[in-house]
Amino acid sequence: MSPPRRRRSAARERHVDRRLRLLLAVLVLLFAASLGRAVWLQGVQAGSLSRLAAGQHRQTVDVPARRGTIYDRTGSELALGERATTVYADPRQVRSPRVVARLAARELGADEETLLGRLADRTRGFVYLARQADPERAAALERHKLAGVGFLPEERRAYPQHSLGAHVLGYAGVDNRGLAGLERAMDGVLSGRAGEQTVVRDPFGRAIDVVSSTPERDGRDVWLTLDHNLQANAEAVLRETVIRWRARSASAIVLDPHSGSVLAMAVSPRFDANRFGSTPPDVTRNRALTDVYEPGSTFKLITVAGVLSERLVSPSTTFELPYSIRVADRTIHDSHERGTETMTVNEILAVSSNVGTVRLAQILGRTRLARWIDRFGFGRPTGVDFPGEEGGIVLPAEKWSGSTIGNVPIGQGIGVTAMQMAAAYASVANGGVLVQPHLVRQVGPARPARPKRRRIMSPRVARTVVHMLRGVVLEGGTGTEAAIPGYSVAGKTGTAEKPGPNGYGTNKYVASFVGFVPASKPRLVVLVTVDEPKGIIWGGVVAAPAFAEIARFGLQYLEVPPDAPLTSAGTAR
Repeated sequence: MSPPRRRRSAARERHVDRRLRLLLAVLVLLFAASLGRAVWLQGVQAGSLSRLAAGQHRQTVDVPARRGTIYDRTGSELALGERATTVYADPRQVRSPRVVARLAARELGADEETLLGRLADRTRGFVYLARQADPERAAALERHKLAGVGFLPEERRAYPQHSLGAHVLGYAGVDNRGLAGLERAMDGVLSGRAGEQTVVRDPFGRAIDVVSSTPERDGRDVWLTLDHNLQANAEAVLRETVIRWRARSASAIVLDPHSGSVLAMAVSPRFDANRFGSTPPDVTRNRALTDVYEPGSTFKLITVAGVLSERLVSPSTTFELPYSIRVADRTIHDSHERGTETMTVNEILAVSSNVGTVRLAQILGRTRLARWIDRFGFGRPTGVDFPGEEGGIVLPAEKWSGSTIGNVPIGQGIGVTAMQMAAAYASVANGGVLVQPHLVRQVGPARPARPKRRRIMSPRVARTVVHMLRGVVLEGGTGTEAAIPGYSVAGKTGTAEKPGPNGYGTNKYVASFVGFVPASKPRLVVLVTVDEPKGIIWGGVVAAPAFAEIARFGLQYLEVPPDAPLTSAGTAR
């Protein structure tokens, strides 16, 4: 081989050697860098990377507990849980937020731009696409097998009887927590306790394993004292009454005087409990427990029971009564103009004489009258198991003015609730015991504690007052429209002018009637109040007929035998 050729061959070999050495050096450097990186990741960053990986592939979700069902006393469902599906997503695992937003909006009926805003936020690992969605619509979305989108079985609160008992039931929100009414009062037993699941997902967001789980504890069922048949009838009667008299509102209570069980509690206008959130608060509030009103003549019961219990008068004690009487700086007169008349205590109550009642109150005196008002439970809540019950407005005896003895006995200058008044009349009906009213009959397998009971008058006085209240409904009394053929009725009318910012003179009234049937052996106490009736204002005309309709239905429904057989002329004996 010639020298030039040998030189060229040697040069090529040296060039190849340099490239091999350079490649070897690069490989050594890459290996060293990889080794260093591995040491750094496994030794220094292992903890934080492990947490990051777990956060990206593990997800902890709540497993909601079943909310207890609310039943009426007959076992009819008033509030229950319906199957629903909550749809959620992990924006970090969603491949195309625009596509997912469009499909979710189409299948779930949601707003696409709102969903896109949630899905585009990659800083968040969990967002809701829909809460308590329709299961069929959610299943349609699930069939698209979208990465990063999950589905959680849940339940939503439903009220199958819509407006029936809506003011009593209240409402449970999207998180299945009680927000109003009995749903709120009984939330602790109805809601149960949510469980928890930690799920491992693959890179496409699909669940591949459940690492840990805490089982949920379902809520307990609740049975109420309400009867859906009595409730439906009371609501229908109130609706007709409000329409007939163009009233602002009306309330009714049906009470068992012996047990304190509230069999019906109705308010008109009514609303659909499934639309509680979109209904004005003025419509959703339970006026029978939250509204305080001046009771008018129904409050005369307290003065009469007081003077009889103190043995200051008897039912046959007579009084010479003028049309009006002066009390301090006020003049009290009866509702209808008349001359001076002689009336017994029995007649004072039957014809609802204001002047006669004030005379009885003056005999009783301020201190004892105030004590009897407190004894009947006015001025404090009855303790019924319902949130937000008002206690009324009662002026302490030491703050009475000279004219207070002239207005409080006739139901002015004092504020009560419908429930307080119903409980007061129930104490007369059951023989003199004030029983705490209640709406909850049973929780789960155990019954609640017995309601509080307190004797406030003797059985003798209670029987006497019952006899006197029967006279209100007989011919010559103010409550003849409350009569029920075949049954004896005891009760009292009330007509009270509503005070305004500048006192009375508003020409707005509350008409009421409260009583019990059969008077010989009371099974039902029924109270009706009508707020701001138009045209006629008298409780005996506006509220008494509604009382009769509600009571008549209740007697027939409960199969209570008549206690006052009809004569051939069609009147009760």
